[in-house]
Amino acid sequence: MSIVEAARRGKASEQSISRWKQQFLESGKAGLVEGGPPGPNLRERQLLEEVEELKAALGEAHVELRVWKKSAEHRLGPTRNSR
Repeated sequence: MSIVEAARRGKASEQSISRWKQQFLESGKAGLVEGGPPGPNLRERQLLEEVEELKAALGEAHVELRVWKKSAEHRLGPTRNSR
């Protein structure tokens, strides 16, 4: 597929397609020279760390909510939505 066709299909400028192609080719070369695929860049690592922190916070919030629900059931009696 030509750059012109890719730009038309992807609704992007020809300059963007050319730049992305060049970035892809350079990254591919670097990966081959270094002996394998490149790892995540700094921003990707930061985002992965943030995802892990958010997963942990969500897990803690879930446990707290379950404790609060059980505590409320004991004080108020079971509700029709309780498990």
